[in-house]
Amino acid sequence: MLDIQGSLKNLAWTVEHHFLHIKNQHEFMRAWAVQFELAYTDFRVTQMALQLAGNQMDLLKDFTTQYDAVYQYEMAFASNGLAGFNEKFGDQLPQYEQAQQALRKTIDQILSLQPDDPNNLI
Repeated sequence: MLDIQGSLKNLAWTVEHHFLHIKNQHEFMRAWAVQFELAYTDFRVTQMALQLAGNQMDLLKDFTTQYDAVYQYEMAFASNGLAGFNEKFGDQLPQYEQAQQALRKTIDQILSLQPDDPNNLI
């Protein structure tokens, strides 16, 4: 599999921090939007690596489904700010938390397939 540790680590960090940002009812800010866009790129890089691996189709399907579950919450916030998120998903924070935790667990599973990086440079 391609070495995509940087993308996986960034995606895990972003998913967790975006959930906490919304859970703590912080307002939308430009940095959040930039992180959201970069995380989507990391998601696509990960999809590509899983596809190229050839033997990870089940993991690819799980990863994509879980990302899509998180994406719906993040997109509501990115598109309509905190008020828009709360209007659409304000009563679904437990489901959002479960979705981001499931995605992070799958990211950890993909990380376990990555080559060792003894210098932790990636």
